[in-house]
Amino acid sequence: MKKTYKNDLSLIISALPECSGVYMYSDENGIIIYIGKAKNLKKRVSSYFKKTTHDNLKTKILVQKVRNIDYLVVESGEDALLLENNLIKKYQPKYNILLKDDKTYPWIAIKNESFPRIQLSRRKVKNNSRYYGPYTSVSNVKCLLQLICSLYPIRTCKYVLSQVNIKRKKFHVCLQYHIKKCLGPCIGMQTEKEYDENIRLSEKILKGKYREVSRLLYQKMINLAAEMQFEKAEIVRKQYVMLKDYSSKSIVVSQSLNNVDVYSFDENAKSAYINYLHIIDGAIVNGYTIEYKKKLDESKETILAMGITELRLRFKSKAKEIIVPFYPEIEIDNLIFTIPKRGEKKKLLCLSEKNVKQYKLDQLNKADKLNSEQRSIRILKILQNELHLKKLPLHIECFDNSNIQGVYPVSSCVVFKKANPSKKDYRHFNIKTVNGPNDFRSMYETVLRRYNRLIEENQPLPDLIVIDGGKGQLHASVDALKEIGLYEQIPIIAIAKRLEEIYFPNDPLPLYLDKNSEGLKLIQYLRDEAHRFGINFHRNQRSRNQLISKLDSIKGIGVVTKEKLLRKYKSTKQIKEDVSQEEIISLIGKKKAERLLNHLSL
Repeated sequence: MKKTYKNDLSLIISALPECSGVYMYSDENGIIIYIGKAKNLKKRVSSYFKKTTHDNLKTKILVQKVRNIDYLVVESGEDALLLENNLIKKYQPKYNILLKDDKTYPWIAIKNESFPRIQLSRRKVKNNSRYYGPYTSVSNVKCLLQLICSLYPIRTCKYVLSQVNIKRKKFHVCLQYHIKKCLGPCIGMQTEKEYDENIRLSEKILKGKYREVSRLLYQKMINLAAEMQFEKAEIVRKQYVMLKDYSSKSIVVSQSLNNVDVYSFDENAKSAYINYLHIIDGAIVNGYTIEYKKKLDESKETILAMGITELRLRFKSKAKEIIVPFYPEIEIDNLIFTIPKRGEKKKLLCLSEKNVKQYKLDQLNKADKLNSEQRSIRILKILQNELHLKKLPLHIECFDNSNIQGVYPVSSCVVFKKANPSKKDYRHFNIKTVNGPNDFRSMYETVLRRYNRLIEENQPLPDLIVIDGGKGQLHASVDALKEIGLYEQIPIIAIAKRLEEIYFPNDPLPLYLDKNSEGLKLIQYLRDEAHRFGINFHRNQRSRNQLISKLDSIKGIGVVTKEKLLRKYKSTKQIKEDVSQEEIISLIGKKKAERLLNHLSL
């Protein structure tokens, strides 16, 4: 009988060692589809194939596709994580969480040459030059280089400044020398020892040791002043002040916090985000956020461990303490993980968390701009979850009443489709059955008329009804829906203005949504739009009725003339202040125009 692949896998699993390592799953074509790490290879790999059912659908599909298992044994969990990270980058397996960005980061290079130059470099080349970084942006690099060149004149020319060439006077000073940005080592105006001292101090700045360089500059300034070299002392004083100004802008916590890494974590259904800050002498000298695209049901501890490994490797961090929001799934020798509860370290963690949340929001906004419909559906899903709706509310209608002490009562209905206003479907209502200021009866009449009309015309009904008001308006609307048999079909809520609380039928306690919730913001948008639409209609009705009442008292102004004036103008105030006599005459004739204007001028 021929062996099946399951028999082959069972043999492989039974032979796996019980030690730290990395395992690789391959499909029938020999392509690596998943890479993982484990403290105990045998237990970890066995756990995939012992389960008859998997909670995650992608894990179930992965297991079904595995045809071969390879593994590499390592000394520790840290080595396993590093190896896993490198192999994932190399093979990019289909079912692994993947680092989204892979761009080249800038470095600062101190060239391996006599009178070395300090330059921005896009690549780290093995030429015995000294490299610092990588940095998260070119602007950070340029800012640092500008500071160094302001403190210590560093040459920018490409001359080969050997002692032989300098003695032979092969070179001439350039513009940099004349504007005092170079001291002329090419013509022997600056010794190599003096130049190398400037390079040494520049390296300290690149390492973030601003405090140490400040102390050296201060001491040098004092010594020069004591030796009566006041001009040189003034130059050093300016350097000291410049460095102090720069470092003070960078310091966010106490200078006692030195060589510390800070990591924070955030996620959504598809991605995980990790922010990294590196702290030296209380100042942030590096910071970056990475995004991982999720593939399987990875835990946040696992993802954070991968991010720490990636970022420490990328930015060459040697920090002995790492501040984290929770313990990652990683153990590194001589490294302390700290979860702060208060104080300076908590302040740094909060700052990192603020950065990771902002990055997540920025990525979300970018995606929304590229696909507005995707954004709408995402917001509607949030609203569906917050209101516990059975159906996605693609079609929402919102009602509002408007009147002044019961005079000219009107109602408005605005319609949103896919979270956007559908203005062609907006409707307004003159209240017909209510006398005096009665919001509840007005709302009852409006809802009743609206949905009776939709049923008669066989029009689609909304997925959600929103009422602008509190419990009273909600109960009145519910009564109207019950009367026409729609109460069980359409979810209905009310939003009260005072605390933005959401009321449900038959529930005395309101729901308070997060003030930053996109679902709540959509409801507020609906409510505000219904209010705006209702107020405008109410204002127009009031002006129209006032105009009619004014015109009724003018002898010689009949029905036809009134209709002309009403179609053209909104109020008597507009006629009086904004319309010329010639325009009125051309509309209704000279005699009627004189009677109208004479009456309005009284």
